[in-house]
Amino acid sequence: MRDVAVIGVGMQKWGELWEKSTRDIFVESALLAMDDAGVDTLDAMYIGSMTPGVFAAQEHLGSVMADYLGQLNIPAARVESACASGGLALRMAYMDVACGMHDVVLAGGVEKMTDLSGSDATHALATAADMEWEGLYGVTFPGLYAMMAVAHMAKYGTTREQLAAVAVKNHYNGSMNPRAQFPMKITVEGVINSVKVADPLNILDCSPITDGAAAAIVVPADMVKKFKKPGVKIIGTGHATDTIALHDREDLTTLQAVTEAAEQAYKMSGKDAKDIDLVEVHDCFTIAEIIVSESLGLFERGKGGPAAQAGETAIDGRIPINPSGGLKSKGHPVGATGIAQIVEIAEQLRGEAGGRQVKNARVALAQNMGGSGGSSTVHILEVM
Repeated sequence: MRDVAVIGVGMQKWGELWEKSTRDIFVESALLAMDDAGVDTLDAMYIGSMTPGVFAAQEHLGSVMADYLGQLNIPAARVESACASGGLALRMAYMDVACGMHDVVLAGGVEKMTDLSGSDATHALATAADMEWEGLYGVTFPGLYAMMAVAHMAKYGTTREQLAAVAVKNHYNGSMNPRAQFPMKITVEGVINSVKVADPLNILDCSPITDGAAAAIVVPADMVKKFKKPGVKIIGTGHATDTIALHDREDLTTLQAVTEAAEQAYKMSGKDAKDIDLVEVHDCFTIAEIIVSESLGLFERGKGGPAAQAGETAIDGRIPINPSGGLKSKGHPVGATGIAQIVEIAEQLRGEAGGRQVKNARVALAQNMGGSGGSSTVHILEVM
């Protein structure tokens, strides 16, 4: 197996991109990544997208995107793992390059979500839950994560203020990210007093509906010197699943798929939680960031909320989490989120993150999650 590195990343501003199609926003980000790397041809391409047939009435993304990117005849395929589709696309690209099949591979992600009404988008997202035992009974993702939040509060004493602290921190970080959908600062009081969605979660605890794409170019590490930018080596990768329905889990306050994927990535990289300098996690809801941070081993069980409130996860804290602004501020076009995390990490490790730069960042972790934790990918990257 060959060592693998990311040598180019690209992402445009996310938001409600009414004037652009799914192919438009994907191609824009892919071209930015190719330009960043200094390449004009690809050997293969993997595209993470959760449900483009529902959101944009367009399936067969491998053919569509290779065509409109001007890369005809290469192998190109869409991959899906709900909201972890982007992370899975990177893992597939990694495996492709590592095994020696191809040398220059694009891992991308895209979702065009705002062409649907809010209720239709909610239904589309609900297909990532257990439709037979959850969705058809009216449970939505805010409801599922609200159950997890209530359980965490009851077991560990996690408070409403601690949930709000996650949102405040991520919006502060996002205010320094020019590509973020909602780059405004908010307050704890504003979060607590915002519109109720599913008790105890309010609208400012929830990630938004977003249009967007992101892309990364992956190559063998020993070829990095041939390219335009310094490489960021992928030193660990993990992928795991869990029961899709919450009612089948032993404990709603942890995410076993996250823990399993992280253990795989830690073992492969030779690192553990204490070696990580910054983290991008799947904060689809504020409680998700808290539970994920514990499931990754960054904090003891029940300590993620107090850590967020104490500033330990701020950009200048002990373990910065979501310096990009996370899904909460940056946005969450579900298929693209996992690749956007890699964009942020590559820029952080190259020292290109501007006002949100984490000092002395050498090793970073990206965690991307599908549904309510039915799947998760974890990648660990390091400065070369």
